[in-house]
Amino acid sequence: MKTILNSTELKTKASKIKYFFADVDGTLTDGCTYYSSKGEELKKFSHIDGTGFFLLKQAGIIPGIITGENSEIVLRRAEKLQLEFCFIDIKDKYAFIKQFAKEKNCELINFAYIGDDINDFELLKNVGMSFAPGNARPEIKKQVDICCHAFGGYGAYREAVDYLLKLKSFKLYEVSIKRDWH
Repeated sequence: MKTILNSTELKTKASKIKYFFADVDGTLTDGCTYYSSKGEELKKFSHIDGTGFFLLKQAGIIPGIITGENSEIVLRRAEKLQLEFCFIDIKDKYAFIKQFAKEKNCELINFAYIGDDINDFELLKNVGMSFAPGNARPEIKKQVDICCHAFGGYGAYREAVDYLLKLKSFKLYEVSIKRDWH
């Protein structure tokens, strides 16, 4: 696993973050696909992770989802979380976010990203701050700034959000609680 940077370096990186995007399968989910008896595809999402999206918004950081899969389920989750940005069927996440950053007049150093597998590698390598779930592929764990203890679909995203917000001195206990946001 990659050696974690010192606190000063992490605080400097965190201070520049304006967007925090997440992979889906293996990061926001447990990486499994479930099927109903009628053949419907299902995914399981964590309410703990859902709270992370809410906290980012409260802190003024724009959350988003980016996945290589073309999934109506992901679009429904993004709608539930009231996300402005949910990108599906993106085969080259790095190129896509690089272009997105240009359109938003920012740089990749203004992005945090959490991902777990080889299709996330280039983006993780080039964003301002990178995270991986505890069950990410070994080569991904070596690449990121912070490897979470929690696994994908079991609070890894929330752990990453909490870490980022702590580095930005955001006081979690001062957040106003609203209903129906996870």
